[in-house]
Amino acid sequence: MAKILVVDDEEIMRDMIADTLELSGHRCSVAANPQVALEQITVLNPDLVISDYKMPGMTGIDLLKVIKKDRPSQPFLMMTAFGTIETAVEALQNGADHFIEKGDNLTKSEILEHAVNMVLDKYRFRQENSALKKRLVGKDFIGQGEKYIELNKFVETVAPTNASVLITGESGVGKEVLARAVHYQSLRAGGPFIKINCAALPESLIESELFGHEKGSFTGALKTRRGKFELADGGTLLLDEIGEMPLAMQSKLLRVLQERVVVRVGGDDEIKVDVRLICTTNRDLKNEVSKGTFREDLYYRLSVVPLHVPPLRERAEDIPPLVNYFINKFNEENGYAVEGSSDDAMELLQKQKWQGNIRQLENAVERAMVFRKSSLLQIEDFDLEDKNVVKSKKRQ
Repeated sequence: MAKILVVDDEEIMRDMIADTLELSGHRCSVAANPQVALEQITVLNPDLVISDYKMPGMTGIDLLKVIKKDRPSQPFLMMTAFGTIETAVEALQNGADHFIEKGDNLTKSEILEHAVNMVLDKYRFRQENSALKKRLVGKDFIGQGEKYIELNKFVETVAPTNASVLITGESGVGKEVLARAVHYQSLRAGGPFIKINCAALPESLIESELFGHEKGSFTGALKTRRGKFELADGGTLLLDEIGEMPLAMQSKLLRVLQERVVVRVGGDDEIKVDVRLICTTNRDLKNEVSKGTFREDLYYRLSVVPLHVPPLRERAEDIPPLVNYFINKFNEENGYAVEGSSDDAMELLQKQKWQGNIRQLENAVERAMVFRKSSLLQIEDFDLEDKNVVKSKKRQ
């Protein structure tokens, strides 16, 4: 549900648009002219402004310029009964997110909903990616050892290209963090970063999630929906746990990668997409190819640039900066004042096997901070095996 402000000097049209959108679950306010809209916008703080192009006194373009001056990220949908390429280009150049023609078809719910959802989706992903980018600045992949340096060099080298990347490694080693680092250091950083977990979706839904579907294409398809490839257009699509993808779906994915077009479930139109693909897996895909559970041609298409992330037990020198990062993170989130960890505790952490890798280390630090007895984390604060390793070494 979104808060929408509809601006149109024609009462019948603005009320029809508002009524149509409210039936879809949105909350709508209306304004008879741009001046009224400007008075309302600061109070309403709408998620979307829908404005007519041609209005007396102040045009929709004039309204768009004023709004964008004070609210640069405000989602804006322009509509007009006098649609031309020139007016569409003018609207988009001045910051409109989308442009549609008014007419009898406009108030058909599926047409209006599609345009509104497209703008809202674009805004939501832009906000999410902006927040993620801020969180990742300066800490794309935390560490200090030789393998960490190699990983960062890899990111710097491959990020500016459009090559497909296959990131392998055990669960919890930071494959997704590395994938995000590749995206945010690429020329596509301003575009969307979309993720789909291939292991989390039933086979019956994965095609619809990837390629989208048309209204009525199957039971439960109540409206047209764009898939992850369309949403990632101009950016990066991360296929997490690609090794879990069913064979039948693998052949359809291969076609998309070869032809750069998708066809929605239940549809006929080919939709062009410009997407950089990054895949992650904890499986040995070469072994899966030999067993016949993964297509060989798809494997080579995905692994143009392969990268293996070593497990944390092989990167003990990265544990101190990771621990300090997690301490700072949980201090900020919970209002703690933990100053760090003792030398003995850090030595213990570096000797652990960490079968769950970075994710397990993060959980261990969080738990230790909850049960700590001082401002410095000690060995007894950690719920780990082999706690006596360091102590016995000290007695020798």
